Amino acid sequence: MSTARPTALITGITGQDGLYLAEMLLAKGYEVHGVIRGQNNPRRALVETLVPDVRLHNGDLTDLSSLMRALRDSQPDEVYNLGAVSFVAYSWENAFITSDVTAIGVLNMLEAVRLQAGDDPSAVRFYQASSSEMFGKAQQVPQNEQTLLWPRSPYGVSKVYGHHMTINYRESYGMHASSGILFNHESPRRGEEFVTRKVSKAVAAIKLGQQHELVMGNLDARRDWGFAGDYVEAMWLMLQQPEGGDYVISTGETHSIEELLDVAFNHVGITDWSRYVRQDPSFMRPAEVDLLIGDSTKAREVLGWKPKITFEELVTMMVDADLAALKAGW
Repeated sequence: MSTARPTALITGITGQDGLYLAEMLLAKGYEVHGVIRGQNNPRRALVETLVPDVRLHNGDLTDLSSLMRALRDSQPDEVYNLGAVSFVAYSWENAFITSDVTAIGVLNMLEAVRLQAGDDPSAVRFYQASSSEMFGKAQQVPQNEQTLLWPRSPYGVSKVYGHHMTINYRESYGMHASSGILFNHESPRRGEEFVTRKVSKAVAAIKLGQQHELVMGNLDARRDWGFAGDYVEAMWLMLQQPEGGDYVISTGETHSIEELLDVAFNHVGITDWSRYVRQDPSFMRPAEVDLLIGDSTKAREVLGWKPKITFEELVTMMVDADLAALKAGW
């Protein structure tokens, strides 16, 4: 890697992970570049407001030539591929688009990085955002780097493709390529279509009298939820290792949707949320993932990483952020 000021390129910079990662890298003295899809991307202004020092490049994971231009213009030491069609429910409705972006997009990015690196395949270090959704019908509890992958959605299948392609490029070409198998990670910047943010915003609105009902799907599903701001540190640590590798990033704790509702409603003084919550079968997944819990022993031992924010702190942070936003009329 270069001994000068390090340079990083981030795809998916408009998402919560991309924003937190960009902030962290800038604080570490990096020159940060981001790939953004479309000149009229509605989230471009958010990036320019929160991380104005990031240099943006127009690009698309489905267009290899645009990725090669972004790499040529940024000359990065590190590439973080966070871009994806990442909403699981959407992936059933648009399986082709999900596969094109979330699966083939990884291949395009790997190939662009390989060509950029030239004679030294490890000159550009690569991070792939893998996902706990790859475990799907979990064959082992908790799940670690050796657990059999059994995805239960087009999104999960696409992530498996990208994960194995990253391993393949590492083993075939000697690239410094790592996959972070990240379990659910949330923040106030999470999209409102995701269940944690759906709950935090609804609870805030109900507390303020702006909403009277929250419609949910399966309340028994359990997840291993962490804070996105903690998880981006693990991404960076992977690319500081002598060699690439695969790491599960998780809290090692599991909580149900009911527990999520308990913490969120209790935080605003509502102890009985049953009168506000209604279940609707249309919000159920065609193939549910019931229990995901990660074993991040390798990350803790090799990277020295561990989560800092607890589940309760995460949920209350999100509710407080939505309360503040709604009070301000955002």
